[in-house]
Amino acid sequence: MQSSITRRLFLAGAFVPASTAAAQTANWSDQERTNAKVVDDFCAAWSSRNIAKPLAFMSVDCVYRMSETTPPVTGHDGIIQRLKTYVESSDSVEFEVLKTFASGPLVMNHRIDRYISARPLIWEGVGVFFLQDGKIKEWFDYTIQVTR
Repeated sequence: MQSSITRRLFLAGAFVPASTAAAQTANWSDQERTNAKVVDDFCAAWSSRNIAKPLAFMSVDCVYRMSETTPPVTGHDGIIQRLKTYVESSDSVEFEVLKTFASGPLVMNHRIDRYISARPLIWEGVGVFFLQDGKIKEWFDYTIQVTR
C-alpha cells in the first residue's frame, strides 16, 4: 500500500515542474516574452559563426563576463576579442537553450554551448541577461560543467 502512494506522489510530482514552467511562461508580460525572444534569437545567431549577427542583439556599451572566474569586458570590441578565437576555430557553433526564465528586464537561461572543432569545447551553464531598450546590456555566464 505504501509503495503505491509513493509511486502516485512521484508521478504527480514529476509533472509539476513542466506545468509550473508553462504557467510561468503564460504569466510573463509582453515585455518579458519579448526579452526572452531577444535572448533566444541572440543564442541562435551564434550558429552563423558571424560574430556581427549576435552582436546586433547587444547594446554598443554592453558588458560580458564569460564565467564567474573571468573579468568582464565592455563593448562589442571586448566581446569580439574574448570570443573570436572560439568562434573562428570552430567548424560549428551551437547554443542549445534548455530552459528560460524571464522577470522584467532579466532573462536567465540554462544552456549548452558547443564549439565543434578538432578540439571541441562543450560548456553547460546559466546565462543571465539584462535587457534595456530591446538590447542585451549585460550578459554574465555561470559555469556548471566544461567538457573538452
